[in-house]
Amino acid sequence: MSADKGQWTPPKGEDTVPEKLLRKSRESPLVPAGLAACLAVAVYRIHRLRACGPTKLSVHLIHTRVAAQACVVGAILLGTVYSRYRDYGRRTAQDAGSKQGPTSAQ
Repeated sequence: MSADKGQWTPPKGEDTVPEKLLRKSRESPLVPAGLAACLAVAVYRIHRLRACGPTKLSVHLIHTRVAAQACVVGAILLGTVYSRYRDYGRRTAQDAGSKQGPTSAQ
């Protein structure tokens, strides 16, 4: 335990929470984008709840949930398309390199 009794420190060799969050967001950058979009939808719908008139609360909550889920699914879809595109680019570069390798050696 650390000398400062009011603060917890992680064991040596482990990442802190902010470091882990930054590392994970570098590995897959669309996850934080999906979360941000989900929060933006929630904030917008809460604002609309106050401005909206006689709409039932349950209907409003269902619309908010569907919109937030659509943002997260859209971010997942974009991430999948991006990773497929990136892998395809690597594969075609490797194929081009393997085709040029034996011909340039002759």
